[in-house]
Amino acid sequence: MKFPEDFTTVPGFDPAEDHIGPFYFLKADASDENAVIHQNLFAFEVASRHCNEFDSVHGGVLMTFADFALCRAAAEHYQVETCVTVSFACDFLAGASLGSLITCEPRVNKRTGSLAFVSGDLMVNDGIVFSFNSVVKRLPFK
Repeated sequence: MKFPEDFTTVPGFDPAEDHIGPFYFLKADASDENAVIHQNLFAFEVASRHCNEFDSVHGGVLMTFADFALCRAAAEHYQVETCVTVSFACDFLAGASLGSLITCEPRVNKRTGSLAFVSGDLMVNDGIVFSFNSVVKRLPFK
C-alpha cells in the first residue's frame, strides 16, 4: 500500500522500528496557520512479514507499533524531547489480518516534569484490536 501524501515516516531514527515497520504518522499541514502542529494519527499496513502462522498480525508487532505511536505522542514527535518506555500494559482484543490498515490515536493523559502517561487503542476500520496503557520517562535531547 502507498500511504497518502499527508502521511510520512522517519527511517533511521529507530533501527528496530525500521526493521519491523514501516510505521507512518500524519504530518501537520504547514500551510494552515490554524492547523494543529502535530496530529497524533499513526498507521501501518499489515504485510506478510508482520504475520504469524495464521496470517494474523503478530502480537509483538502490535506492541512495537503501539510503542512507536505512544512515544511520538508523549515526546511531541521528538521536537523538544525524547523518551523511553518505563511500563507498558496491553490487551489483545481481536485479530487483524494480512492487508489490514491499523491506526492509532494515542492519548497523552498526563505529563509531569519527568513522566508522561499515555493510553490508546489500535483500530482496524471501526473495531478495536488492541488497547494499551503506558508510562514513559521524558528525556531532554543531548
